[in-house]
Amino acid sequence: MKQVVQNYKSGELALLDVPAPGCKPGGVLVRSAFSLISTGTELMKVSEAGMSMLGKARSRPDQVAKVVQSVAANGVPATYRKVMGKLDSYTPLGYSLCGVVEQVGAGIDDVKAGDLVACAGNEHALHAELNWVPKNLYAPVPDGLAARHAAFGTVGSIALQGVRQGESQLGEVALVIGLGLIGQLVVQLLAASGVRVVGADPDPARCELAEGLGAAACGDPASAVVEGAVAELTGGLGVDQVYLAAGGGSNQPVELAARLSRDRGRVVDIGKCRLDLPWNAYYEKELDVRFSRSYGPGRYDPEYELEGRDYPIGYVRWTERRNLACFLDLLARGRVDVEPLISHVADFDDAVETYQNLKDGELKAVAVLFRYPGQATEAPAPAVAVPAVSVRPSQVRAARTPVRLAFIGAGNYATSMLLPHLAQRDGVELSTVVTTTALSAANARRKFGFAGATTDLDAVLGDPSVDAVFVVTRHSSHAELTRRALLAGKTVFVEKPLALSEDELAGVLAAVEESGNDRLQVGFNRRFAPLLQEARKRFGARTGPANLRYLVNAGRLDHGSWYLRQGTEGSRFAGEGGHFIDTASWLLGADPVSVYAVASPGHEDLQVVLRYPDGSTATISYVTTGAPGFPKETLDLVADGKVLRLDDFVRASVYGRKRWVSSRLPKARDKGQNAELAAFVKAVRTGGPMPVPLQSLVATTAATLAVQHGLAGGAPVALERTR
Repeated sequence: MKQVVQNYKSGELALLDVPAPGCKPGGVLVRSAFSLISTGTELMKVSEAGMSMLGKARSRPDQVAKVVQSVAANGVPATYRKVMGKLDSYTPLGYSLCGVVEQVGAGIDDVKAGDLVACAGNEHALHAELNWVPKNLYAPVPDGLAARHAAFGTVGSIALQGVRQGESQLGEVALVIGLGLIGQLVVQLLAASGVRVVGADPDPARCELAEGLGAAACGDPASAVVEGAVAELTGGLGVDQVYLAAGGGSNQPVELAARLSRDRGRVVDIGKCRLDLPWNAYYEKELDVRFSRSYGPGRYDPEYELEGRDYPIGYVRWTERRNLACFLDLLARGRVDVEPLISHVADFDDAVETYQNLKDGELKAVAVLFRYPGQATEAPAPAVAVPAVSVRPSQVRAARTPVRLAFIGAGNYATSMLLPHLAQRDGVELSTVVTTTALSAANARRKFGFAGATTDLDAVLGDPSVDAVFVVTRHSSHAELTRRALLAGKTVFVEKPLALSEDELAGVLAAVEESGNDRLQVGFNRRFAPLLQEARKRFGARTGPANLRYLVNAGRLDHGSWYLRQGTEGSRFAGEGGHFIDTASWLLGADPVSVYAVASPGHEDLQVVLRYPDGSTATISYVTTGAPGFPKETLDLVADGKVLRLDDFVRASVYGRKRWVSSRLPKARDKGQNAELAAFVKAVRTGGPMPVPLQSLVATTAATLAVQHGLAGGAPVALERTR
């Protein structure tokens, strides 16, 4: 079998062929499905191995002390041979995985061959194809929990044990310093416990991620953001608990903990950071400093870990194994979400290259998984096709004025957001309005000056004088009406959504290919909003991956709204989610490659995470349970040390070397409809390119459809480009 190893003397990393372990009594033999790289602990070991001997000594003074003791007892030559022999040996890496039980040892009756288990331990849950794991270091995976998520069991137990040491109570406020993998999990566990959380980390992307996962506020510990948030949430009294989840040699975390703790607050050390406690600060507040020992009670006890001797639950409620099982249960019930933490999944054969990329900084990640070959533990990853558009060249329309437009549908959106702009535009003639009822057509004709009104769709599609058709009907009819208009040779503007299913999308594209007519625009207007256009220009080009957060405070629908007819009109997000996906993709300059979605039980609140080819992510929080008085849309884009902020299309700002803030226009909220229509009319008049490439419209529609697939399957959905 293959196993990842490292030579601590030379720093060499290797994927070795080693003998498979046997199945001993008191444990199980597990074939790995996914194992997790701890980007904190493991990378620290990898970095230490690459140091000089002096550097190794400085980084591990505890080991130097042991060497000194050995010299005193055994002499220099014997100690030298012992130390160099140990350094010049391969040591394993890894301590958190999920896999399938391949063989059960004597004395084991709680699992059987074929069961999925999560495993822990830096001697038993290694980055290896097979591991023997003793009873108290594995736990069965609940039904429905994906193996890639269960692989977080060990690090989840570490975070869970840290939270237990903090003895948090409902309504308290906590500060988490360090928002790496453990810190992100601590944030979620505290938030799930009813604790309000403030996070501190110098990385703005990690701060944004933590806020998306439940933190009330996050910021650079050197800025005023963290201190201000603590003061606001606690009334200036200070936080109840501080969790030190940071690493490195700086003493700033413990100093910050003292400054922001309340009197007699609790400080819990989870990570491996410098702990030169400022005596006066800790003494005057009588701070309670606690250490969290790894996965929980039982850790480092050979009788518990190796011999399987459990602690009585009446005396020790939460042991290593019980913490592991508890964290898996939280994952299975959706109380903790690890999918947004997964930055990269690498094939196990690429393990050495993956470690090197992490060490060199080429791969920036919160969590990285190794995927092992030949596993049947998970169904094939769900995917939604993004059809590649193939169109034979069509004759370019000669430019002419006026542009004659027909409308199919004249409901509230058409009459309030589209027709007022078009009715006032020079060079536009409103030709015919088509509705299903005669009276609504007559009303639209009277208000906006249509030349004609009818209920006969075929008459309009067959009219050669009509240049373009607007489809502004209920969602379930969009795809079919668009298909018919394209086949009739019309330029089409269809309000979102373009389609409610993959079959509907395929039908539209079949019409494009059959007719050679790709003159299509979907009403994704936000990318045309002047304020957002200006903010994007001020933000400028970027070189690294970006993180985007989009909060949509959608609010509740009125009783009886046709939006609620999901059986025929699709879900609410299917109807309007394309707006927000298109905006994110336009800001990030690419189409998404995967979608992960989770829903809050009992209502339509969604969290949608989009991943992009360059490693950028966009998180769309679509909520219906927010306060009506809060702005509907707020957006933050973070990259390259810059932040773009949009406040409901009323105010925008960009923070970088210089700060730019737009002027506030209290009653002006331009979401881009006018500019979008201007671009569309220009394309129709001149025969030039459509405002948004058809492939982008298809990709956004496919991503919107993938959200429903993700909600049903509970796993990320790949967006696969097809031919």
